Amino acid sequence: MRAVLGVVLFSACCLATACKSEQPAPAAVDPELAKFIAGIRAVDNHTHVGSTAKDDHDFDALPLDAIPPFDVPARIRPENPEWVAAYRALYGYRYDDLAEAHLTELRGERQRTISAQGENFPTWVLDKAGTEVMLANRIAMGPGLAPPRFRWVSYVDALLLPLSTKAEAQATPDRAKLYPLEDDLLHRYLADLNLSKLPPALDEYLRQVVIPTLERQRAAGCVAVKFEAAYLRSLEFAKAQETEAAAVYSRYVNGGIPPHDAYKTLEDFLFRYIAREAGRLGMAVHIHSFEGGGGFYAVNESDPFLLESAFNDPDLRKTNFVIIHGGGIFSAHAAAMLWKPNVYADFSLMVLVYPTPQVAAVLHDWLAQFPEKILFGTDAGPLNPDQQWDIATLSGTNTARTALGMALTTMMNNGEVTRRRAEEIATAVMRGNASRLYGLKLN
Repeated sequence: MRAVLGVVLFSACCLATACKSEQPAPAAVDPELAKFIAGIRAVDNHTHVGSTAKDDHDFDALPLDAIPPFDVPARIRPENPEWVAAYRALYGYRYDDLAEAHLTELRGERQRTISAQGENFPTWVLDKAGTEVMLANRIAMGPGLAPPRFRWVSYVDALLLPLSTKAEAQATPDRAKLYPLEDDLLHRYLADLNLSKLPPALDEYLRQVVIPTLERQRAAGCVAVKFEAAYLRSLEFAKAQETEAAAVYSRYVNGGIPPHDAYKTLEDFLFRYIAREAGRLGMAVHIHSFEGGGGFYAVNESDPFLLESAFNDPDLRKTNFVIIHGGGIFSAHAAAMLWKPNVYADFSLMVLVYPTPQVAAVLHDWLAQFPEKILFGTDAGPLNPDQQWDIATLSGTNTARTALGMALTTMMNNGEVTRRRAEEIATAVMRGNASRLYGLKLN
């Protein structure tokens, strides 16, 4: 049965990554390589880590619990027995099942640990996971999330949306809930700048809102900015002329609802402007690209291929882009984008959603081409009441280490790499590539 399941999983991953039919199934991890990978102090490229503040809500600009309920993959459902390993590693869980009485005991132990650790709790989790640095994708940092162990990645979609989003929000029930959250965030950014209203012209909006917001974030330690745009629109950001964007802005900034095509022109211009400014300030640009979530999410609009014109823009070659979640089902398309000199990919979320052999197959494809551009990440965040960011961190990190070991073992068995080279690649993926990209000073 196990062999049959392995064949099924590998067939699924080949379909997702357009890998060649003769590529061998991921091998069992070489024990010495597994031990080496387990000892690497990691840099987690993408998370929604929680602070120790009570009722913390800054871990996501677009929390998906705001949208209508939707189905999630089996691996991140509460009943998945794989969670037990993380429960055991963090809180000494003594059971092999998920009986309610045992989970009640787990919840009590977790709360006792949080109380005992205080503001050190996030760092305690990192130490348990073997993570040296965690990038925190948050609206703002909070207590317990201090550098150098935690580094900030801000959200900038709200800067794309200075005009009324009422028409855009009518596209789907999901977007009806998400666009108002971006409106709220833009008002928060304006308040941070002591502005009560938007400037009347686009050039003033750029000088008085966009640039100061990015500069404030950089000064506060931000190493990258994040676009969640795929939840709101297509990732096809065409090259728009500033004069056309300025006309749309001035026409609707004081009222009225811009038609979709006009708003897209303004968004397209602002996306490239923000990306260029982020590069100037030394911040990478992270872009969500995956097949979910939400019941009305447009999967075809999240394909990394849609970003190619932006990646090819000579004006953006000083900006480093990271395809967050590696495109998911479009992982082969993400691999094609790695040919661009300033494009990287991480495999966050894959390690929570996909079976480990599937993640390994994706990594094999990527590492055979551009190992220096691949970043480890988990996408750890609050998944369910019993699967908060700490549990997701342990589970995702363990999957990542195993999948990386499987991919590199296959490469060693095939004669693609030596053991020494496999160890070099493992170190690069788990920490070295991120260290170079963000200028981290690691221990």
